[in-house]
Amino acid sequence: MLVIPAIDLKDGQCVRLKQGRMEDNTVFSNDPIAMAARWIEAGARRLHIVDLNGAFAGKPVNAKIIHQIAETYPHIPIQVGGGIRDEETIQTYLSVGVSYVIIGTKAIQAPHFVADACLEFPGHIMVGLDARNGKLATEGWSKLSHHKVIDMAQRFEQDGVTAIVFTDISRDGMLGGVNVESTLELARAITIPVIAAGGIKTVYDIQALCEVANEGIIGAITGRAIYEGTLDFVQAQQLADECSRKN
Repeated sequence: MLVIPAIDLKDGQCVRLKQGRMEDNTVFSNDPIAMAARWIEAGARRLHIVDLNGAFAGKPVNAKIIHQIAETYPHIPIQVGGGIRDEETIQTYLSVGVSYVIIGTKAIQAPHFVADACLEFPGHIMVGLDARNGKLATEGWSKLSHHKVIDMAQRFEQDGVTAIVFTDISRDGMLGGVNVESTLELARAITIPVIAAGGIKTVYDIQALCEVANEGIIGAITGRAIYEGTLDFVQAQQLADECSRKN
């Protein structure tokens, strides 16, 4: 299982939000490229980058920075989300070296777009399912839909997505512990991999996910915990590697 550092971009800075609220953000760095270097040097084998402005604007806003990170570290798989609403955006990201694009809002509002994207860019499409109380949120988590997580995940699995990134919004950025139960329920309902996000605080959260990783959970995205020091990234990845060897 991979421990995946999150680099969330707002106004060109590396920030973390609480429960997705743009007004409730903490700036951790004015140099996202240097932040990417920090995690890669610590042993990260994948990066999770989100264009927060893009998620609200519906189009890339911090794409230049993302391009620079991808071009600077071509050997590191990068997954990017936020504001990906058309095939041109997907093509642009992939052309600069991004490995995976995460479709969120557009996937819920126009599910056929996911099917088309999977046909056009096989092996590069993920879907981000962000839930609050079991309902899926869109547009930077500012609106709730009537769709249920598992129903949509099963549809996107049939479309051919590579993985599902599942976030419990109520826990995101709150350091309250990862929602293992909901993540596991989702992983058991589909056969494609699930990447967990939201609420990771300590190595015990990584341990809890490791214990059920063989159910189809291949990664854990962590942001605030590694920035504030409640989780040691190197220790977390070592633990995940040890669990993987045992399983």
